[in-house]
Amino acid sequence: MSEIIKIIDLKAKIGETEILKGVNLTIHSGEVHAIMGKNGSGKSTLSNIILGHPNYSITGGDILFKGESILALKPDERARLGIFLSFQYPTAIPGVTVTNFLRTILKGIKGKDMPVKEFRQIVKKETSELKIEDSFLGRYVNDGFSGGEKKRNEILQMSILKPYLSILDETDSGLDIDALKTVCDGINKNRNQDSAILLITHYQRMLNYVVPDKVHVFMDGKIVLSGDKNLALELEEKGYDWVVGAKP
Repeated sequence: MSEIIKIIDLKAKIGETEILKGVNLTIHSGEVHAIMGKNGSGKSTLSNIILGHPNYSITGGDILFKGESILALKPDERARLGIFLSFQYPTAIPGVTVTNFLRTILKGIKGKDMPVKEFRQIVKKETSELKIEDSFLGRYVNDGFSGGEKKRNEILQMSILKPYLSILDETDSGLDIDALKTVCDGINKNRNQDSAILLITHYQRMLNYVVPDKVHVFMDGKIVLSGDKNLALELEEKGYDWVVGAKP
């Protein structure tokens, strides 16, 4: 079991506002970790910083991906290494079909075009498993999509790119129970011993379907408590206020 990502005492700010205040987190291959916390605790900031969002300034610490620091790398360079982020609010791209978008991002990661026949076979397999109709591929990316369609499209990208690290930022938000189950099935299908998944969520319900190896509570810009899947159940029952003062 190898180390996929190691975050060491990471501190970051946007403008003059400090958001991350010493984050420490290690995820190994084959593991699924979940980060839970209130709005504004810094969870989504962490995901953006791992991908290299330019609006944030790193003021301390490091991020090691497969043993190497990635702080100096641009977002596209991090993506080519095998880091994927599923956005909480995916952006619409009018005029660009899902098929063309998938071909473009796959070429960007692989560095070359995939043969059309092979590409179609892969897409057909993945859309079938995610219960996505063929007509979906001819639509413009996220343009007029429902919440469930947007999240299925994010998981479709992950399934095709097969990253080493998948960061799923509140993928469960806005989903009804059927859409949640379908999306979680897609996430579980991508679990394997060569990669890792980081789930960011408010609620325990997603973790009924994607069972994490570890759960971390994020509060005031850092992880304040960690445990197994039972910690998520405790948070569902008690809320977050009791965590204040708990030992890391």
